[in-house]
Amino acid sequence: MSAQSFRFDPTWFRSRVSAAASPRKPRQRWLRAVFGIVGLAVLLVLVMFSVVLGAAMIAAGLLYRLWRRRGQPLARDARVVEGEYRVVDAPRLPRAH
Repeated sequence: MSAQSFRFDPTWFRSRVSAAASPRKPRQRWLRAVFGIVGLAVLLVLVMFSVVLGAAMIAAGLLYRLWRRRGQPLARDARVVEGEYRVVDAPRLPRAH
């Protein structure tokens, strides 16, 4: 048994890992087109999933807000805005001419 058989060569390992991890386009045009269409379909599915999830979160928030406010009286006049207000004095700086 020689020491050569158990020797670890980092350049060989690095080249094999980088070759396995690097993406390559197929040579055939039709296969490239198929992969492009599949990629666009996956992107479209992810976008649609996020839109549906966002709409569901907004709807859940609105329903939660309506559920919390049940039983509280609503304003009778549509022009009335409920809230707390504070009167702010006019600024006391001299006017510029």
